[in-house]
Amino acid sequence: MQPIIECVPNFSEGSDLALIKQITDQVETVEGVRLLNVDPGKATNRTVVTFVGHPEAVIEAAFLAIKKAGELIDMSKHKGEHPRMGATDVCPLIPIANISMEETAAFAQRLAKRVGEELAIPVYLYEAAQPNKERNNLSVIRAGEYEGFFKKIKQPEWKPDFGPAEFDAKRGGTVIGARDFLVAYNINLNTTSTRRANAIAFDVREAGRKLKKENGEMETVPGTLKSVKAIGWYIEEYGIAQISMNLTNINITPVHIAFDEICKKAEARGIRVTGSELVGLVPLKSLTDAGKYFLKKQQRSTGVSEKELIKIAVKSMGLDELGPFKPEERIIEYLLADKSASKLVSMQLTAFADETASESPAPGGGSIAAYVGSLGAALATMVANLSSHKKGWDERWEEFSNWAEKGEQYKTELLRLVDQDTNAFNQIMTAFGLPKSTDAEKAARTKAIQEATKFAIEIPFKVMESAYGSMEVIKAMAETGNPNSVSDAGVGALCARTSVMGAFMNVRINAAGYNDKEFVADILRRGREIENKTIALESEILNVVNGKIGN
Repeated sequence: MQPIIECVPNFSEGSDLALIKQITDQVETVEGVRLLNVDPGKATNRTVVTFVGHPEAVIEAAFLAIKKAGELIDMSKHKGEHPRMGATDVCPLIPIANISMEETAAFAQRLAKRVGEELAIPVYLYEAAQPNKERNNLSVIRAGEYEGFFKKIKQPEWKPDFGPAEFDAKRGGTVIGARDFLVAYNINLNTTSTRRANAIAFDVREAGRKLKKENGEMETVPGTLKSVKAIGWYIEEYGIAQISMNLTNINITPVHIAFDEICKKAEARGIRVTGSELVGLVPLKSLTDAGKYFLKKQQRSTGVSEKELIKIAVKSMGLDELGPFKPEERIIEYLLADKSASKLVSMQLTAFADETASESPAPGGGSIAAYVGSLGAALATMVANLSSHKKGWDERWEEFSNWAEKGEQYKTELLRLVDQDTNAFNQIMTAFGLPKSTDAEKAARTKAIQEATKFAIEIPFKVMESAYGSMEVIKAMAETGNPNSVSDAGVGALCARTSVMGAFMNVRINAAGYNDKEFVADILRRGREIENKTIALESEILNVVNGKIGN
């Protein structure tokens, strides 16, 4: 697997879209880099750009963008609400996949060295890329901002890590580093007072505020949220004050916890939160966790679709107050997703049926088995959700919510396997189409066919496991769910049985072409066990269902 890093440079221009495009065009000239998001802000006069790719390609793209920003942006004329010190104010690298923080930091150091030496821009390292822990904090480095750095840079303790110890009036200075994924998050207030917004920011940010004790000494009173940096500012563009936060570890303080805590602190000061905005990209989990959090507060089932969880999160935190929130443009996993990997499940029902009926051999029985299984899991989830919200069953909402979550997980996995089974078949066809003129080509072709065949065995076996697993939820709903929906649980059991038996047919037919007989014997043995248990469990469930229907 290729290592992937993310780069999120912040450029000190937020209004001139043509100028911003000239910078981002540089990023797109580099092969192996994908530009994910460009988020300009007029009031902050700042644009946050996000791109990902192989580390070598990413630091090349970052260098070109920093160079172009230095040519186009004149910091001596810059005005904006956000703290800043250069045309490219900050340029962090973030490890995404198959690369450590230490390795990412080394790439940041390479980029910083090149910017300092080739572009003659003063560069400071920060976070994981900065070996000197006394100067690794971005806010400490940037203190004094652009206007103060003409003097600051002359102080021995603030000599740049790379580049000249002369502050460039036009381009300013740049901070380059490596850090964990950070969420930039602003919360909107029904006030225009920067002072009051700052007071709320100091209430919550980890650094807190400094207070004078009775003896005249100063003490630091920490805020209520860990891994949170926050300031208050007034945004003329919107006519409101905001709390601007960096959530530096969303595992410690997630977005929804930060939002709720700001709501509490604002209310205590007579101020109301009206909404919020995310700057740049956000991980999918941040929004699905938020959706579950707000549903639980309402004592509603959390076993709903990913799309519904995101909708609840957006509405609960007012992420669409200042403009439309488009998940497909703001969630990093959606931007990185290979759309061809979900071609079938993205189809409308009629198109899927037509594609199945066509003369093409895929999708075939394996994909249909997975889809039928997803419908069985979906029916169980529906019964759980209906039971969670049933009048008079309020004290049991959480019990059924947990079942609905389980059902939703099985449904999602089985839907994923719909396309995976067809992809597995296509890999076999591709392998059979490889050249076989020479002994080397024949050997490579045979190896590819065997690898593809093993994959084509493993995918329907996963369908069997997931469909059988979903029967736990189906059985529970038949036994304890809303009695008005017991027939739905029964249909779910029939779907699950069909899914398991259909998938096992695909395991068996593909296993006939695989040479590792020990592997084949083991997976067929395990498959028969699942098939037999499925048939027995289906019978149990149908007995319950028929007993409750009664005629």
